[in-house]
Amino acid sequence: MALLEIKKAGDPVLKKICAPVEKIDKRLRKLLDNMAETMYASEGVGIAAPQIGESIRAVVVDVDKKNRYDLINPVITYREGSVVDNEGCLSCPDLFGDVERAEKIRVEYTSRFGKKKTLEAEGLLARCIQHELDHLDGRLFIDIAKNITKGRKEKSD
Repeated sequence: MALLEIKKAGDPVLKKICAPVEKIDKRLRKLLDNMAETMYASEGVGIAAPQIGESIRAVVVDVDKKNRYDLINPVITYREGSVVDNEGCLSCPDLFGDVERAEKIRVEYTSRFGKKKTLEAEGLLARCIQHELDHLDGRLFIDIAKNITKGRKEKSD
């Protein structure tokens, strides 16, 4: 596996609407594995294909380092509730902002082995999936954040 270069805000690939994945094969599975390795090495919890320069609808998410999801052609089919929380992004180093997201979601996707799947998510997993799927539509969290700060804000008790 290999670490990939993470594209930073301002790179045109991050503003493109990504094309659907047409073929799931060994090359795509290797790309997903490299994306995951890059995400873990960068201490992220999710990464989208455009962040490594591939304008395709694929993301990797793992919020607890135990349950990795490879989502190909993902579509959110249900949203419930609303919560605002602080987010960051591998493509926007050291920037953080409060973003409103659905509390619970349902996402339909194709697995790395071509199986149609449905995932119900809430909390950090739901937030992460929504954040990564925004990348597939050329949207960064800094485009929708209620505020932007440099450095993570401290949580108070």
